[in-house]
Amino acid sequence: MPLPCKMSGVVLTGHGGPEKLEWRDDLPVPTPGARDVVVKVSAAGVNNTDINTRTAWYSKGDGESDDASWSGKALSFPRIQGADVCGHIVAVGDQVDAARVGERVLIEPCIREVNGEILETPWYFGSECDGGFAEYTRVAARHAHRVESNLTDIELASFPCSYSTAENMLTRAAVKSGETVLVTGASGGVGSAAVQLASARGARVVAVTSANKADKLKALGADETLDRDADYVSALGAGQVDVVIDLVAGRKWPSLLDVLRPGGRYAVAGAIAGPLVELDVRTLYLKDLSFYGCTVLEPEVFGNLVTRIERGDIAPLVAETYSLHEIGAAQDAFGRKGHIGKIVLSLS
Repeated sequence: MPLPCKMSGVVLTGHGGPEKLEWRDDLPVPTPGARDVVVKVSAAGVNNTDINTRTAWYSKGDGESDDASWSGKALSFPRIQGADVCGHIVAVGDQVDAARVGERVLIEPCIREVNGEILETPWYFGSECDGGFAEYTRVAARHAHRVESNLTDIELASFPCSYSTAENMLTRAAVKSGETVLVTGASGGVGSAAVQLASARGARVVAVTSANKADKLKALGADETLDRDADYVSALGAGQVDVVIDLVAGRKWPSLLDVLRPGGRYAVAGAIAGPLVELDVRTLYLKDLSFYGCTVLEPEVFGNLVTRIERGDIAPLVAETYSLHEIGAAQDAFGRKGHIGKIVLSLS
């Protein structure tokens, strides 16, 4: 069946508030390059990355926003955002097996190939290239991973960004069975994913969250919860944690290093409490700590994640569902942080 010429979707027209998100009914439907697939989007998750990109949070400059993308370069507008995508392949390029048409897929958000070329610096889906906040999207075939699961498209769309980020952090920090892992921001999308994935590895998980969310996190696999206002050292003891999975940073950051054992590992992929922290370098070298900044996915991470989904090792955690028309309300709800897990937009 031939694709339509036009589609509906939401475009980001520039950096700023929700008013920069514009509904359009006249967007061109993408056509596949030789090594691409076109995916009809069923559902797309809401992420910090989408909001941070819109507000130019990634920029370290003087307000010109020429470094405000995931890769540290200026964005081009209009841009279709949306990093979390579940959908079905509806068209393929000349060098892609036509049998892939009809596959249900999850799109790997860390993009290494564009227009048949391998990128020197990976892009992020919905940032440096158009993403999933529209009826159709295009991506290199290698980044569209077939998934066989009884889960719904909305449930599957809760996985790609958050769970691959969490799996990447655990992979980079080489988390092993029997180790103690402290997860900050544990009620968010990445944090709740890290709790599940660390537990699936056989680790003992301590989740930092608010008291009213503690029981839900224990049900996800946390062995212990710690109130976000607690003193980490008093609660856990100095040197009692093997790995810190940090999504928060902020003023309490130094105490995360205090609870790490000598030789401990610290992995970070977020800074929701503030990006600037105070480091006593003596703590770093005297304790032989290893630091891992985690953005680009290790090559095996997304395939491993899909395998865990298909085996049922991890469960989706969908907090709320909105239509794509309601993206402003969905992002507002996301910003209030009253949920556990993911907020997902439906395009069906």
